[in-house]
Amino acid sequence: MAKDNNGYKYTDNKLPRAKRVKNKAPAPVQITAEQLLREVLEGQEGEIRHPQQQINDATELADFRLRMRKGFEDQVQRQKRNARVWIKYARWEESQKELDRARSVWERLLEVDYRNHTVWVEYAAMEMKNKMINHARNVWERAVQLLPRVDQLWYKYFHMEEMIGNVACAREIFRRWMDWMPDRQGWIEFIEFELRYNEVDHARAIFEQFVQCHPKADAWIRYAKFEMKNGELARVRDVFQTAVDMLDNDEGAQQLFLAFAEFEEGCKEIERARSIYKLGRDRIPKGKADSLYRMFEEFEERYGDRQAIEDAILNKARFKYEQEVRKNPMDYDAWFGYIRLEENAGNKEKIRQVYDRAIANVPPAQEKRYWQRYIYLWINYALYEEIDARDEDHARAVYRMCLELIPHKKFTFAKMWILAAEFEIRQLKLESARKILGTAVGKAAKGKIFKRYIEIEWQLCNVDRCRKLYEKYLHWSPENCYAWIRYAEFEKRICDTERARSVYELAIGQKQLDKPELLWKSYIDFELAEREFERARNLYRRLLERTQHVKVWISYAAFEASAMVGRDGMRSEDVIEQKEQCIQRARRVFERALDYFRTSAPELKEQRSFEESLSNACQVLMTLSLISKKKRHDMIEILEPFFIRNLLTVEKEMKKTKCRIIVAKKERYRELIKKYNHQSTRLPDDHIQLNFCIISLYIFIISINFPVPSRQSQSSSSTSPSPAGSRPASPSSASSESAATAVSPPISDPPSGSREDSTSETPRRS
Repeated sequence: MAKDNNGYKYTDNKLPRAKRVKNKAPAPVQITAEQLLREVLEGQEGEIRHPQQQINDATELADFRLRMRKGFEDQVQRQKRNARVWIKYARWEESQKELDRARSVWERLLEVDYRNHTVWVEYAAMEMKNKMINHARNVWERAVQLLPRVDQLWYKYFHMEEMIGNVACAREIFRRWMDWMPDRQGWIEFIEFELRYNEVDHARAIFEQFVQCHPKADAWIRYAKFEMKNGELARVRDVFQTAVDMLDNDEGAQQLFLAFAEFEEGCKEIERARSIYKLGRDRIPKGKADSLYRMFEEFEERYGDRQAIEDAILNKARFKYEQEVRKNPMDYDAWFGYIRLEENAGNKEKIRQVYDRAIANVPPAQEKRYWQRYIYLWINYALYEEIDARDEDHARAVYRMCLELIPHKKFTFAKMWILAAEFEIRQLKLESARKILGTAVGKAAKGKIFKRYIEIEWQLCNVDRCRKLYEKYLHWSPENCYAWIRYAEFEKRICDTERARSVYELAIGQKQLDKPELLWKSYIDFELAEREFERARNLYRRLLERTQHVKVWISYAAFEASAMVGRDGMRSEDVIEQKEQCIQRARRVFERALDYFRTSAPELKEQRSFEESLSNACQVLMTLSLISKKKRHDMIEILEPFFIRNLLTVEKEMKKTKCRIIVAKKERYRELIKKYNHQSTRLPDDHIQLNFCIISLYIFIISINFPVPSRQSQSSSSTSPSPAGSRPASPSSASSESAATAVSPPISDPPSGSREDSTSETPRRS
């Protein structure tokens, strides 16, 4: 037989299978916790009890007592600190009517533990149960002398005296107890004791001592209710007034003001009640006066006029903002809303108080993003003091404190320096403003500060100061192209061209510039404004030595195309010749650019626009031939609706030119014209606007190179004999031309500038 690793034999005996339950109904007796406990208890044996011993004579009784005392003595010796053993011993002696022995046991226990007030209570209870009043009184006296702070002893003592009808002794016990200044419940028990015997004056005197010992709102309210119950309204008002004067900052002051106002409202003293509400609103912190504001609003809704209701609503909004800023003091949006609320109310003291509380919440981190909202609290505060409060000294102090608070070594706010300087200028203190801006430049220079400082000095016509400021500006930020441009424009404004040119030269000579393209453009525009074309041309050449950007080439070509010295007093032939020279120079620039960009496959867009705007039709189409086939097709699609009238008219004269690529398919033109007139193939407005100038110049160039015959010339040609070798126009061609003219769309007039320039000169025919 096989064995396992531990040496045990494997057997074929298997556990029996669980039988399938046939009856799934619940059992008649369910197993519960009670049943389990009952079975356990039933299995236990009965408690063994000692047999009852019957005592027949005094000797047996003495023996029994001796055995019991010996047992108790042994127990108290073993458990001397266990008060229960002693109490059990004393009660047994009491059951044997041995009061002296019982007192002896109690006294022995008090010697062991006299601080246990339960022992005193049990000791006195034994004496009272056996009607030993004097013994009990002695026990209570000893107890209250040794443990005067245990209220239970005093309660039991005066209760015993009251039960036996000794009211005077009970009152004396209370007075002795009050000398120890117990808690409020002891005073209330004393007052209720006096009221049980209708001693109102005694109770009032106790109340006076009570509110002096416990100056809390609930004590004063209880005192006032006591006087109110007795019908002493004047005394009630005096109590409330005294309490209000004493409890300004108490936690329960809100309840005191509410009770006082409710009392006055019950007496129909509406104005008194309103004054109490307002007094409480002013004295109690807003965070502790939720119920007061709510009750005041309800009071005004019942008895107030329009102004009173508005004040109540204002107070409610003020309370809402108080909750928000108390919850999150760094919520500057809540502070802004709170400030606007107070500014609308118009109370200067409250406005300043809210501003002071708001600016006291300085952002914890010295990062500018945390200060960006906070700094506007200072700005609004200063503007309020200057504009609304008309307090210049306070406004100046606000600016000074704000500038001292900002950590200028890490970041600064240029707007704050500028506002402080402008404030001094409005106060006609120019030197103070210069001092502030000078401090800003020296401590925390920024571009905005330089700009504003220069603007102020320029308005004051201080040219030398402006130059010095520009020099400091450039010394602080030599890579700032804006500063260089503004400096040069400043020199140009004061008509010092050489200085301006020198500034530009210094600027373009800097190694690092943030926006050099703007600087070069400004320099070139400056030379063009001075009509210094040669200098501008040299600048373009110098710029091309530094960069070969396509925009530079385009701008250079545009400059050459428009760089005409002047046409005043010149003959038309000279003007035309000069214009041709400009065009040739522009072409040469484009050719140089093409040579440079040949490897990058340029699209020739700018050269095409140039040729379209300045040359004749054949040169235009020669340029278009350089463009890829797809792009040329797109350009033809754009130009077809606008050129169809002129091109169909001069078809015969254009057969020998390259314009045949535009007028090859007459039928297609007619279809396009029909679609165009039905607005089915209209171009987008933005596309038409972008190509308007180019298209207008195209139309004008073609019209002046291939003029359309007028009606008179057509009629004369039709009536005059045709020259030899010529054939008369066929009717079909004439009808087609007239039809094309009839259905062709209207052509927009070219811009006035191009029309005047073209008509003022005598163009040459191609």
